Amino acid sequence: MTARRIGTGWLATAGSGDVLSGLGGSLLAAGLSAVDAGSVGAYLHGLAGRLAAEGAPVGAHDVAEAVPGAWRKVLG
Repeated sequence: MTARRIGTGWLATAGSGDVLSGLGGSLLAAGLSAVDAGSVGAYLHGLAGRLAAEGAPVGAHDVAEAVPGAWRKVLG
């Protein structure tokens, strides 16, 4: 099985890891197992980064604002 790359290099910015850890913590608090919370959090973080970037540099705030759109994309 080949891994599919979801994220973008623009996620390598100050504060982006804080967004990722917030997602993981929220998913743990919602009742997901640690493995599921980590997997789902990483996927959503990467997708939010890609949605926020659209070819331009982004900051952590941009990634955080794109999380609801990433959720909608996954659910819908």
